[in-house]
This record gives sequence, structure tokens and C-alpha cells, in this order.
Amino acid sequence: MNSHVIIQNITILAPLDSPNTDGIDPDSSDAVCIENCYISTGDDLISIKSGWDEYGVSFGRPSRNITIHKLTGHNINGSGIAIGSEMSGGVSEVHAENLYFFNSSTAIIIKTASGRGGYVRNIYISNVTLSNVETALRFYSNFSEHPDDYYDRKALPVIERITVKDVTGDNIKVAGFLEGIEGASFRNVCLLNVTLKVTSESPWTCSYVQGYSDSVSPEPCKALKKIPEDVSDCYSLSNYLWCLRTQKRNSWLHSW
Repeated sequence: MNSHVIIQNITILAPLDSPNTDGIDPDSSDAVCIENCYISTGDDLISIKSGWDEYGVSFGRPSRNITIHKLTGHNINGSGIAIGSEMSGGVSEVHAENLYFFNSSTAIIIKTASGRGGYVRNIYISNVTLSNVETALRFYSNFSEHPDDYYDRKALPVIERITVKDVTGDNIKVAGFLEGIEGASFRNVCLLNVTLKVTSESPWTCSYVQGYSDSVSPEPCKALKKIPEDVSDCYSLSNYLWCLRTQKRNSWLHSW
């Protein structure tokens, strides 16, 4: 629960064989810049959260305006960048670019479940290089652990306006496993200029998702339609990265 934080030029080395060893976890935080970092962990390198089930909904403090710039690292059981699974207070305006993940389980993941509620929207990830990664992009929608029995079982998450572009990868097992939830909104997922050398015979698996694609190899699911020229549903980066814009006037920021 922080605001206006810059985390720069740090190295985090955690035991690769230990679970629950995340690198950096912005939780219900606003205006966070993570830049020029190297992270090696047994779990997620960066995990963006905003509260768990009914507690995240009632607290109502989203994570937003999160910038990740120049991140390198690897993991064993987690991901390079994760959103969720505790995302019930909402996550939006996440901008990540210049990422290099290697020898990892998953590169990018959004984790949620029925009963979470909340939203993940306006996510922009670009300029990603992958090497020896099992899954490049994943929506994991059955992350079903709950804090107690008082959560709203009808609370469905909203996942929308997720753009991933300019991605290359070698020795990738699965390009994408995009698992939505029946009756929930997983829409406006946009994949642009993605080239992955995949070893699996089934590079893409999609369910209950909708979106668009252009210049994607191997060819994605039919649910990700060819993008039309006049589409406005894909989230685009309208403003330059927050941390780069504010470095010249960061006397009011906390620097870690």
C-alpha cells in the first residue's frame, strides 16, 4: 500500500527451489516505477496485487500506474510478471517494456478465479525477449484458493484491454494458454507482432476469451481475430512511461 515509489538498479537473488519467494510485489499501490532490475527467484519476479476476495473489494484500493522498465530475470515455478491472483480491488494502467526472461516457467501471467471480482484492465506489455520459457502468456482463471467461506461466489473478474506486442522467443514450449471463465468478461486481448519458436504441437489453447491479433507466429486461436484497421478496442500506450517522465522531478518520490 504505497504511492509514488521508484525502485531502481537492484538485484534480487532468492533460492530457486523455494516456493513463495517473489521478488517485488506492489499491492494496492499507485504510481510505482520498477526499473533496471535483475531478479532471480523460485516464484514470481514481480507480482501486482490489490486485495483478496471480499477484503480487496471492501478495501477498494486498486493497484494502478505501475511501470516496469528494463527487467531481466528467471524463475522456476512462477512468472516474470504476474497480476493477481489477489486482484479483487482492481489492477489497471500497467506498462511494462524491455523485458528479458530466460530459463523460466512462465513469462507473463494473469491469475484470477470465480469469487475474486475486481478487474484487470489497460495492460500494455512490449519489447519482450524470451529464451527457454515453458509458457509465454497465460491467463490462469482457476486460482481458487480463498481466505474463508464469506466471499461472493457470484463475483466474477473483468479482464479487458490487454495488449502484448513486439515479443520474440526461442525454445518456447507453449505460446499461450488463455483460460477465461464462462460468463465472465475476458475481452479485447490484443497480440501484435509476436514471433515465438515453439516446441509444442499445440502452441495455443484458448477458452472464453475474445480479442485480436496481427503478425503472430505461430498462428493464434480463432478467438483472437485478425485485427481490423479501425479497431479501437486494443489498449495503446498514450503516455510515455511514468517513471521516465518523473525522474527529472523526483524530489518528492521515495527511492529504494
